[in-house]
Amino acid sequence: MLQNVALDQLLLLDIETTPAYKDFSQVPEPLQSLWMDKMTKTLPDSTDWAETYADRAGIFAEFGKIVCISVGFFHAENGRYQLRVKSFFSDDEAALLHDFLQLVQKFHIRFPRFQFAGHNIKEFDIPYICRRSVVLQCALPQALQLHGFKPWELPMLDTMQLWRFGDFKNYTSLRLLTAILDIPTPKDDIDGSMVAKVYWEERNLQRIADYCQKDVVAVAQLLLRFKCLPLMAPEDVVLA
Repeated sequence: MLQNVALDQLLLLDIETTPAYKDFSQVPEPLQSLWMDKMTKTLPDSTDWAETYADRAGIFAEFGKIVCISVGFFHAENGRYQLRVKSFFSDDEAALLHDFLQLVQKFHIRFPRFQFAGHNIKEFDIPYICRRSVVLQCALPQALQLHGFKPWELPMLDTMQLWRFGDFKNYTSLRLLTAILDIPTPKDDIDGSMVAKVYWEERNLQRIADYCQKDVVAVAQLLLRFKCLPLMAPEDVVLA
């Protein structure tokens, strides 16, 4: 599969997000009321707003923020593919987004027909990036001006969608997919549920970036597996 996909024209990405505030008591009004209203509709049995905020605010662009975006680029070297990985991480979300969006614009100029690639990026990463960019008044480059596109026209290669094979009821995590396809991955230092704690309590952005980069590498290996190509060795991954 993916015979018509040029790997060197893909921009692989993954994001890590956290609640916008350390705890619910710091959330200003009217956002506290709006959070309670949202949770009343989505989790009607829950009344512990502080707990739901800590656990779930990071997945909503209206109540969370991006703390890291990792990207990857394929590069052919001596008949094998290498992956160059770079991360943007900062306490300043606007600065992080500005740098990432500049990279997207440069990549688009070089490869006008490029596609974003990642796991569940259609439903999470890309919409989240676009929404936070609008909130922070960061101008979206042409490649991310996606309003008006039909679903099949979106310039995205989503490994979760590829694995669905048309079954829209199915959700498969990246961790499960790499396991069943026999793709070796390093033992994770943390997982997604720990990102908020690592950010707000440890203030360790580098640890979060290291975790985020692993997901980009995992997606790259999935794409190689889908194309029936040899997997990359650890030395084929170059961190910028």
